Amino acid sequence: MSEPTAGYGGAAATLPAVPDGRARAGRVEAALGDPADPGNPYGYAALLRADRLAERFDAGEELLDSLAVPAEFVPAALGGRLGSYEDLVGVMRPVFRRDVGLAMGYGMTSWMAASDVWLAGTTRQRAWLADVLLDGGKAAIAQHETAHSNDYVRSGVTARRIPDGLVLGGVKPLINNLERARALVLFCRTGDEPGSRSHSTLLLRPDELPADRAALLPRRVAVGLRGCRFAGIEFDECPVPATALLGPEGGGVATALRSFQLSRTVIASCAVAAVDTVLRTAVMFEQSRTSPARPGRATDAARASASTTGAFVNLLLYDSLAVFALRALHLLPEETSVYSAALKYLLPKVLIETMYDLSTVLGSGIYSREGSLGIFQKHVRDVPVLSLGHAGTAACQATVIPQLSSLARTSWLRAEPPPGALFRPGDPVPPLPADRLSLACGHEALTACLPLIADEAPGAGPAERALTGYARALVAELSELRERVRTLARGGRPGVWPAAGFALVDRYALLLAAAAVLGVWRQAGRGGDPFLAEASWAAAALHRVARRLGLRVADLPQGCAARIRHEVQLRYGAQISYDLYTTPVSG
Repeated sequence: MSEPTAGYGGAAATLPAVPDGRARAGRVEAALGDPADPGNPYGYAALLRADRLAERFDAGEELLDSLAVPAEFVPAALGGRLGSYEDLVGVMRPVFRRDVGLAMGYGMTSWMAASDVWLAGTTRQRAWLADVLLDGGKAAIAQHETAHSNDYVRSGVTARRIPDGLVLGGVKPLINNLERARALVLFCRTGDEPGSRSHSTLLLRPDELPADRAALLPRRVAVGLRGCRFAGIEFDECPVPATALLGPEGGGVATALRSFQLSRTVIASCAVAAVDTVLRTAVMFEQSRTSPARPGRATDAARASASTTGAFVNLLLYDSLAVFALRALHLLPEETSVYSAALKYLLPKVLIETMYDLSTVLGSGIYSREGSLGIFQKHVRDVPVLSLGHAGTAACQATVIPQLSSLARTSWLRAEPPPGALFRPGDPVPPLPADRLSLACGHEALTACLPLIADEAPGAGPAERALTGYARALVAELSELRERVRTLARGGRPGVWPAAGFALVDRYALLLAAAAVLGVWRQAGRGGDPFLAEASWAAAALHRVARRLGLRVADLPQGCAARIRHEVQLRYGAQISYDLYTTPVSG
């Protein structure tokens, strides 16, 4: 592979000094400007125009180039700025808040491809790809198998050995950014035997593939992410050098499973920002409506208020697990196979359902494709795409199911609570110890937060007392879940345990999110954000989890909803994000 010349941010160049991840995120948010301003070249009017035409949002890409955003995807040791995955999410959330298609097409697809290289590549492969990205180039990753429900181990591309390298055959039908990629990470079958050792990963340079042996297939325009360029590639006895192997031959599945822990966590965490915009749009619409005195008007207003308040609670519930999972990549990397899968599994369960609930506030306004309301529909189309693919719902459940027996035996109601640093968003973290990412640990500490809070004396207020009661109900649910898993494991009937496991993972993921809420609330009470230190939001989040699990618990105290509603309005007026980071937003 030839070494490209470094551009604005090549590994040999000096990047502009920017203090920390929060400051870099602030620069991106400020540069994007007021999205509702029709004259803003990076606003809703411009990006919706590109979406209608199914074109890339070029102005947005040029802006991110000027801010050296590709440096966020490259480890600091290779000349970039990637040190903390929480910082990466912080920088990319403003982009997701504006346009999911821009975020995925411009950078996150490149980062996902690069993650495999940072984990398994040789020194030369890492240095080459770092130079490509820092020079503003794009990378693509080919894992999807659309003919097999995105089951990536049923690869449509094979690679067989020849004396001086490998020969590729087959088709990968759907690859984002392939048309302009300067690097391609390709997942393929290299053996006929069953099992994980029959697949490998390659790092290819598309411009070096012989044109008569590697044909680019026509672009496909999807309903969501219309501006992204999805195309396929067909290999016909295409030769590639042996040095293209990324990691050992037969190591593709192991590399993918470790990489999924990163991509599931980061992409699922970024999705919060898009739903933040959906909530903000609903609140704007609700406030802008006239209030004529007519029958049913008060009822409609109450329903809209309940929808926006509930959506805010859902965002905080989900973001609690997202913050924990992001920080666990650095602080508890052995356990992240469970946390990353649970977070990605909950994306459609919590965030997408929240967006559909908010659509009732807009009514027929959801069909608007112009102005500030138009972004609502765009996010409703784009965000679900993030929950698909090789890391979709079933794949995430399948990651956790084999670990349930060990979790029930060694962790649930036995583990010590995790360190408080895991629940403090923005606190410094050590570099990612990638060698400690485990394919399956069978242990986790997060659920220990449930009995910790349940055993504490309830506070004086009704919200605190309710929170303790909900925590106790969820501890009982965790105990019942443990017994069900133990019973199934003892039975050991083939076919029954995996099938039942899918339903059990659904309940377990909600318990993990509830435990994360308690951890965030407890740490906030020791000097964190004043609102997060109150019990109202945490009680509301646990109440929602308990009801979702079908548990009979007391109603939420009346004052909780009013306090949360006040915070929704406060953050909207002050232009503060609806997540745990409470960062300024442009509009």
